[in-house]
Amino acid sequence: MLLLQLLVNGLQTGALYALTAAGFSLIFGTTRVFHLAHGSAFVIAAYVFYALAARAGAHWSLALLGAAAAAVLFGVLLDRVVYAPIRRHEGSFFTLFIASLGSAIVVQNVVGIAFGRSVVTVSTPLSRSAEVLPGVFVAPLAGVAIGCALVCFWLLQRFLGSTQRGVALRALAENAELVRAYGLHPARLSTLAFALGSLLVVPAAALTVATSGANPAMGNHVMLISLAATIVGGVGSLRGAACAGLLLGMAENLALWRLEPQWSEAVTFVVLLGFILVRPTGFFGRAHAH
Repeated sequence: MLLLQLLVNGLQTGALYALTAAGFSLIFGTTRVFHLAHGSAFVIAAYVFYALAARAGAHWSLALLGAAAAAVLFGVLLDRVVYAPIRRHEGSFFTLFIASLGSAIVVQNVVGIAFGRSVVTVSTPLSRSAEVLPGVFVAPLAGVAIGCALVCFWLLQRFLGSTQRGVALRALAENAELVRAYGLHPARLSTLAFALGSLLVVPAAALTVATSGANPAMGNHVMLISLAATIVGGVGSLRGAACAGLLLGMAENLALWRLEPQWSEAVTFVVLLGFILVRPTGFFGRAHAH
């Protein structure tokens, strides 16, 4: 029954990874900004949710709205205040990378000063596991995580495929000059991409706090998973990032069947290396002619 328990845990973890990876893939695919501070949006959402739900005693819905507002505000401000000036002065990819890295370090330290370095959790009735089969325990939050992922991806696909702004975002990934030709502003679309990408981490952040807990340094892990899923799924493919996030979550948990817990994270990069060697374009990536 251990294997079945790990499969259930992997499905829950993979659903959360899929959301965070899709957020990073959306931002990078449309703006070409290596948004290393994407994990910081996750941390901010997690701690705002914790502060409102556990410390202030707010209803979970209000705490979730506060976390969403904080994450989106962080993404938008970073794009407008940090990334936009660098791009306006034709800063290099490496300059944007360092700016993003510096922002992530600042957020990690500020959160650590404000809340401490230990793990924080939000206790809810849905966090309690129940035995559904002999030796297999499942918490209601597992179903919530999977349901949230499905709903979020359905809404995102509807937005990108059926609205003017969504189609413009997809066009921005291909040709910014074409977007300008149609009278749209790439800078505004970039800000929209950061807002949506940051918003996608909110359900995952809140559910993580309510299950395994959060700490200020967890943004590093979130970022590494998001990057790995983007490569494995195919750069620029939201569907690929979602599938890869699910795969990595399953792989991390199934590794516990035979390996010690400290090796589970290494499995992520074994999968990543395998894809780089065998299929560099990922699940749904496209090969480019040179």
